[in-house]
Amino acid sequence: MHRCQSPPEPSARETADGHRLAAAATLLVALLAPSCRPAAEEVARRPQVVVYSGRSESLAGPLFERLGERLGLEIKVRYGGTAELAATLMEESEATPAHLFLSQDAAALGALAKADLLAGLPPATLARVAPEFRSAEGDWIGLSGRVRCVVYNTESVRPEELPASLEQVIEPRYRGRFGIAPTNASFQAHLAVYGTVAGEPALQRLLAGLAANEPGRYPKNSAIVEAVIAGEIDFGLVNHYYLLRALVENPAAPAANFFMPSGEVSSFVNLSGVGVLRSTPESLALVDELLAESAQRYFAEETFEYPLSAGVAPAVGLPPLGDLRSRQLPFDEVAAKLEETLELIAASGLLG
Repeated sequence: MHRCQSPPEPSARETADGHRLAAAATLLVALLAPSCRPAAEEVARRPQVVVYSGRSESLAGPLFERLGERLGLEIKVRYGGTAELAATLMEESEATPAHLFLSQDAAALGALAKADLLAGLPPATLARVAPEFRSAEGDWIGLSGRVRCVVYNTESVRPEELPASLEQVIEPRYRGRFGIAPTNASFQAHLAVYGTVAGEPALQRLLAGLAANEPGRYPKNSAIVEAVIAGEIDFGLVNHYYLLRALVENPAAPAANFFMPSGEVSSFVNLSGVGVLRSTPESLALVDELLAESAQRYFAEETFEYPLSAGVAPAVGLPPLGDLRSRQLPFDEVAAKLEETLELIAASGLLG
């Protein structure tokens, strides 16, 4: 790192020329002084936006760094689990230092909206995303989509042999052939959505059927993808982008994604989204930048999620969201069902 240093003081025995040289050096130091101020002093003068992020630092950090430079903002980010940060915001209420909440799922945003903690977004911002991917009341907006699908081993099973709906997964023909991640938030959110739409009795039947079908149980989506590629199981229930990431490392892997054609809840599109807690010009500008083409391309090309702003295409090979026949969901109701869903999952025996 470059350090600014002053020249040594002249000695008492300097000649007149030496004194003139020292005076010139002093003037030079004075002229250069502004460029030697610490970079932190420059940053301190920037407007500040505080973000609570339920997306990981490895994923969101590079994006926030890029957007901070572009907007001339100091973006201070507190990272944590989405549920944990949502609970913190509930406790902090109007005293929160956060301007924005970046959530890994829309249910948490729905819960904050129901608690009246989110400020409304401008109509021009809301118009950048289709109505099904934002709050009907304009409280929050989706940034990227993650679709629940089936990842399958192309050497052991054909697409026509796969379940066409979530309910078909519990058919006896699939016993012992598939994997799930019962402790994973995406799996739990999917079942909370199913229970919200189909009702608690239907959710209990689904859970009982899943347990009876003796699935492989894995800690996370990526472990299911690895098991499918290795031939350990024929298929698994995952978010779509985990296979795309695995194929970057191993393009020849014998696996593909299958989007259940029944649509509806079976092709549940979970949303990563953002809500405004403290509305300022800077916080609203940051929301707009997250919806701008460059940030949306980051989601499409770096994380393989679905960009939600109009006009930005998903990664090559992904079907358009409109073809998935997924339904618009009441995410505030899903949030209210989550705790009950976790209790039902535990009671089913799926957790081991």
